[in-house]
Amino acid sequence: MASFGRKAAPELVRVVVLLLFALGTLLPFYWMIVTSLKTRQEIYSGQLTLWPKALTWLNYVDTLQNTSFPRYLVNSFTVSMSSSILVLLASILGGYSLARYQFKGKQFVLISFLATQMVPVMVILVPLFITFGQIHLLNKLPSLIITYTAMNIPFCLITMSSFFQRIPVSLEEAAMIDGCNKFQTMSKVVLPMMQPGIVATFVFAFIGAWNDLFFGVMFTNSESAKTVPVGLSSFVQKFDINWGQMSAAGMISLIPVIIMFAIVQKYIVAGLTQGAVKG
Repeated sequence: MASFGRKAAPELVRVVVLLLFALGTLLPFYWMIVTSLKTRQEIYSGQLTLWPKALTWLNYVDTLQNTSFPRYLVNSFTVSMSSSILVLLASILGGYSLARYQFKGKQFVLISFLATQMVPVMVILVPLFITFGQIHLLNKLPSLIITYTAMNIPFCLITMSSFFQRIPVSLEEAAMIDGCNKFQTMSKVVLPMMQPGIVATFVFAFIGAWNDLFFGVMFTNSESAKTVPVGLSSFVQKFDINWGQMSAAGMISLIPVIIMFAIVQKYIVAGLTQGAVKG
């Protein structure tokens, strides 16, 4: 009996720690949901209420009808989807080359890609701002698409390369013996086996672009070009913060991400597990 108690104690501690972690993670989302469903009077009443006294959807209606937030959603989706597709294409082609071919300077290329992840964002901000200003891309979505694509390619390319390394070369050789050319081997043999890696890479690039605030603030300041994170920050005004609308907008902005994760979660788990870079 004593032995059972000693074995159960560590398990109990682990469960308690995980529950506390889950509570700390979910509490902000719960509070955002509750705040979005409160009236303005209740939010500013100064009383702490764990559930709205009177449920109201007015914050959601105002956010969607009386603000530019729907436009921000379209902009964010356009930027995130475009940059993610470009990152995925570059990562597939570059990752396959790094995994399958030996060439002079390959190690230097890998080190260079890794080194880009260590460069502070502030170092490249001014050159990018000047460049986009000279080619008239400030306050335009292509500036963000180019930035997010360039920022995400190095990590995604290395990650994709590790996926390709886990696929035996013998499968490609067998396909080519059966009469497939290089393109057919990639499309019919390699890429179907790469689904978890492709999905994981796409989601990583999409979420990185969807959540970014820094470049969005620096490169866009017009209503027609703002993205969701920039739009959320606009609810913070000089003398007032519209907590109700901000919470409602935050919940709306989570919907595309939640839907994406619900659809591709099995691929993400497999991709993150299989895509670990071998030491």
